[in-house]
Amino acid sequence: MIWCKAVEKTSYCLYGCFVISLFRHMNKLFVEGKDYKQADLDKIRKELCKIAPLETFQFKELSAGEHWVSISSPEFTAICPFSDWPDFGSVTIKYVPNKACLELKSFKVYINSFRDIKIFHEAVTEVIFADFLDSVKPKKAHIIVDMNVRGNVKTICEKRYKC
Repeated sequence: MIWCKAVEKTSYCLYGCFVISLFRHMNKLFVEGKDYKQADLDKIRKELCKIAPLETFQFKELSAGEHWVSISSPEFTAICPFSDWPDFGSVTIKYVPNKACLELKSFKVYINSFRDIKIFHEAVTEVIFADFLDSVKPKKAHIIVDMNVRGNVKTICEKRYKC
């Protein structure tokens, strides 16, 4: 606690009132299991399916070989359940369509719907991939959620389906 007070005074001199309030806010955050919560993932999925359902269109393969589709959203945002601050990153899905392809506008609206959701990076990967698999029913799929560095930590989550 004494160290934090010293940092507050030093930070105030260097950066002003904003950093002091940041350190005061951070002191509150470090009570594990008490000051942060992530909503139930099934509830998140139900809500997302209501407000931004993933849509598909028919796909017909005309030649031999695997037809891979790659979709990327480089401006993904969600809220960190721990700090209540926004997290930024990218979401990339690569898949081999079976009978349907993902409609891109619905994907954009779906991804943007995470903007106000408190969710951990690993859970983001699970929710997006589960919704994608339920909608598209691909032969194979791979998701990469690549979150930007925050607090000197970078997270990259990957999951594969039949790859």
